[in-house]
Amino acid sequence: MSSSSLQALWPSVAPTAPLVPSATATAAPRALYPPIEPYASGFLEPVHGDPAFHRVYYEESGSPLGAPVIFQHGGPGGGCSPIHRQFFDPAAYRIVLMDQRGCGKSTPFAELEGNTTWDLVADIERLRLALGIESWAVVFGGSWGSTLALAYAQAHASKVRALVLRGIFCLRKVELDFFYEAGGAHMLYPDAWESFVAPIPPEERGNMTAAYHARLTSADAATRGAAAKAWSVWEGVTSKLHPDGDFAAHYADEAFALAFARIENHYFVHKGFFEADGQLLLPHNVAKIRHIPAVIVQSRYDVVCPMATAWELHKAWPEAAFKLVPDAGHSAFEPGVQRELLNATDSFRPATA
Repeated sequence: MSSSSLQALWPSVAPTAPLVPSATATAAPRALYPPIEPYASGFLEPVHGDPAFHRVYYEESGSPLGAPVIFQHGGPGGGCSPIHRQFFDPAAYRIVLMDQRGCGKSTPFAELEGNTTWDLVADIERLRLALGIESWAVVFGGSWGSTLALAYAQAHASKVRALVLRGIFCLRKVELDFFYEAGGAHMLYPDAWESFVAPIPPEERGNMTAAYHARLTSADAATRGAAAKAWSVWEGVTSKLHPDGDFAAHYADEAFALAFARIENHYFVHKGFFEADGQLLLPHNVAKIRHIPAVIVQSRYDVVCPMATAWELHKAWPEAAFKLVPDAGHSAFEPGVQRELLNATDSFRPATA
């Protein structure tokens, strides 16, 4: 199509003007910081009245005197991995990782009772107080972690000095329908979709989230396990622009899949435990955090958390730096995304630690 034809279709956009802020596809890749081990770890003990008796695992690495940063993993139910420590300069940051309720090293494993967005927000705040941290220098979250980071920041804005957000996800119906119901991501991954729908009879496929919920909460362990693996692998095989068998294999791990699928589906069935669809994007809620320095990293070809949500957040929050990676999917470990995340954490790094 000629530039004049484009101008006729979109007369307000100059043909040579970039439509959105964008990182360059040819920018040099960046390696993660070297692997490190925690210098401390422990558990947040259950709050009074917690019927499930949740114990939340946390660890600290890097510099004990550094700027405190907390990493929020994806899912819900994904848990943290040692590699997540490597997004931060260990000489400058006091790096805090926590396994959200029911996953990773937190107990009870794959527990759904007492497991809501607002329980997790409260856990982050309890952890801050338990560690004697006045405020978080950076709250870092990707995918579901971005949801939780936004929810925490909007509830405790005075305790957050900066945000790094990746693959924005707000649990809106349109987002969940795109990925989990026919007519969205399955149009791009029809082969993987066949495996995803296989555990569900055709007559129940009109609401895949509900159909999976029935199986993931079944009294039969084999039913739960088969559903968990199919649910989890669907996300694993769609998370990178270029297929990566080793990456996807992690999602097929029996223990990982059970917590990941059960907890993720639990949150989706309950619409994130939000009062309104798109609650985190409402103007009065975004207004609570617009003063906080932030970097939003979003991939153009992220089908798990499509760019539309990040773009809406960008429009509502123009003060935040928006970094569009034009040649990546959902994973934080694709070269362009990894580069932008490292640049973001470095940008908030204190001059001395």
